[in-house]
Amino acid sequence: MEEPVKPYRVLVTGSRDWPTEDTVWAALNDVRDEALISGRTLTVVHGACPHGADEQAAHWCRTARLFALGSVTEEKHPANWRPGGKLDRSAGFRRNAEMVNLGADVCLAFIRNGSRGASHTAALAEQAGIPVRRWTA
Repeated sequence: MEEPVKPYRVLVTGSRDWPTEDTVWAALNDVRDEALISGRTLTVVHGACPHGADEQAAHWCRTARLFALGSVTEEKHPANWRPGGKLDRSAGFRRNAEMVNLGADVCLAFIRNGSRGASHTAALAEQAGIPVRRWTA
């Protein structure tokens, strides 16, 4: 009995103020094509920030699912910024590490003005042996 083919996992990390959706969409179109060529579905993993690169990736997922039913899934990992009502400034960094630890085939990093969170995630991905493609603004 054959094992099911694992989805092609792409980890998207990026600045909250990433300026252009076009760059994120083009990068996701490229990895979607890579997944299709290898006969795999695509899972887009992101931190669920309502702004910037995460939101742009979520928008791409919603649109892609309209045209490619079943071949694109979205995996959101929002940070728990206020456990028990108290601000936890390290929540984003912990969430980033958790996303990397889940594994990915590639990490797309959209870093504006040296974003600490996106830079942190990209560095963790590289340390984990995940290839990182970077865009800066």
